[in-house]
Amino acid sequence: MNLRKSVFSGSWYPSDKQACEDLIQQFLESGKNQSVSVANPIGGIVPHAGWFFSGSIACNVIHRLAQAASPDVVVVFGMHLHSGSPRTIMPKGEWDTPFGPIAVDTALADKLTRLYTFQLETPTRFQQDNTIELQMPFIRYFFKEARVVAMGVPPTAETLDLANSVVETARELDLRIAVIGSTDLTHYGPNYGFTTKGVGSKAVEWVRDVNDRRVIDAMTRMDPEAVIREGLSNDNACCCGAAAAAIAVGKAMGARKADKLIYATSYDKSPGDSFVGYVGMLF
Repeated sequence: MNLRKSVFSGSWYPSDKQACEDLIQQFLESGKNQSVSVANPIGGIVPHAGWFFSGSIACNVIHRLAQAASPDVVVVFGMHLHSGSPRTIMPKGEWDTPFGPIAVDTALADKLTRLYTFQLETPTRFQQDNTIELQMPFIRYFFKEARVVAMGVPPTAETLDLANSVVETARELDLRIAVIGSTDLTHYGPNYGFTTKGVGSKAVEWVRDVNDRRVIDAMTRMDPEAVIREGLSNDNACCCGAAAAAIAVGKAMGARKADKLIYATSYDKSPGDSFVGYVGMLF
């Protein structure tokens, strides 16, 4: 009863340990020649589509983080929330992955729930959410000893206050942390009710070179307020609160530079009138 069972394994990513590891090795091979100007990253932004579409991006970001640091806790921000949504956290228990469970850091989670109001989840009562679960196998694989604190955060100014409190509280508890923000970018096409630039290659170019570029530029500047504004105004980050929170944590930890590791769209693998943008950032 202490284990939060996976919901998306066997569909969005493999349920079998060996199959997951085989895919991870393929992802690392495909990303080995990618480079960023950030020497020792402490945080990153990852996408959360099924592993077929964006797993390689998320995998390579999390792998680079693991190469740079050995944190006690990986803090993960995610969930598809609007500005009026409650914050969400599972303050105790374990997350199920094909590589074994990951424990919640109860000390950090408990302190945060005393500082901020959260909708509390349990290992048996929770919202089905891909944005966080799809990162857990990568975290368990690369950060073998780390615990996690995962939160759903809305795109609000108070989320940025929470991000700063995460860093302050971790310091009080003498915990080393790394941070991940989970968001996809523009969801374009008739499946998403967003067709203002038509269809075909010109629509893909607009998403890649204009709409997604705006929010990626805000991420690169490490401007969390601008990331939230972009997501709310231009629909170019489905979890802009999560991305902004991760950047705010990174800044509070001393990060001053961010860089894009990989950008892609689902159109690259499955061309069609509806597609989604993905980015992997490190800071």
